[in-house]
Amino acid sequence: MTASNPLHDESTTAHLDSTAHLMNRISSQLASQLSLVSLDGRRRPDAPALVVVAHGSRDPRALSTVRALLDKVRAQRPGLPVHLGHIELNEPLLPDTLASLGDQEAILVPLLLSRGYHIKRDIPEMAAESRVRARVAGALGPHPLLVEALYARLVEAGWRTRMDEPTRRRTAVVLAAAGSRDPESKLDTAHTAHLLANRLGVPVIPAYATTAAPTVEDALKSLSARGRTRVAIASYFTAPGRFATESAEAAPWIASAPLGTHPAMARLLLHRYDQMLNTRVTTAQELASA
Repeated sequence: MTASNPLHDESTTAHLDSTAHLMNRISSQLASQLSLVSLDGRRRPDAPALVVVAHGSRDPRALSTVRALLDKVRAQRPGLPVHLGHIELNEPLLPDTLASLGDQEAILVPLLLSRGYHIKRDIPEMAAESRVRARVAGALGPHPLLVEALYARLVEAGWRTRMDEPTRRRTAVVLAAAGSRDPESKLDTAHTAHLLANRLGVPVIPAYATTAAPTVEDALKSLSARGRTRVAIASYFTAPGRFATESAEAAPWIASAPLGTHPAMARLLLHRYDQMLNTRVTTAQELASA
């Protein structure tokens, strides 16, 4: 029996991996080009632009995080026009972004994790006042991709994927979110907490940095009274900011980073875009006039 040559095997494997990567790139680019052509050989109409609508923040880290996230979206969907618009505080503001599109068709995907006033009124009204033929997607959450990102951020912060039963009985998570007066927002956050609890195998309590109850501090006190003294803060924010920082500082154990540029976030933005692309829905102009 002839012994194999490890160096030769590693070189061959690396060559095959490189060739496979190149073939995948070629196939992806070819598929992208073919998607622009219909069966009769004519060029298909351009796809609607994706306009990601962020809230805006005074924290400069938020803007840089959102821009980096959009770069990930562009990398996942080459050729798709991707734009950014803010509801307030940061430029470009959404009306300015829409004005730059002229009468182009666009799908607006809010970078917001639950339903609330911005999604129900602010964004549709801004879209209706523009010349853009706009459709507005719903909130990002609840969705399993958000749970994937939340879980990954906790693991990065030091969450143990395996723990013995005594440790599990002392462990819990506070899902720290931005508050809203809209009761549907709390329902969405509670649903996400339920999905995350199923993933982690420990209680997950939704709590809020402002406006809604319970507060993060109250949730921590409640869990401590129940013997849950090993509590992590899961940061349910799209980007760094004051609320995310204050919530993390309250953590008695570990605190995860905001969802930020996790790959699942880019996938979810594109998923919401595709849902609107493939579904006949009421336009922003029709929503605003209802």
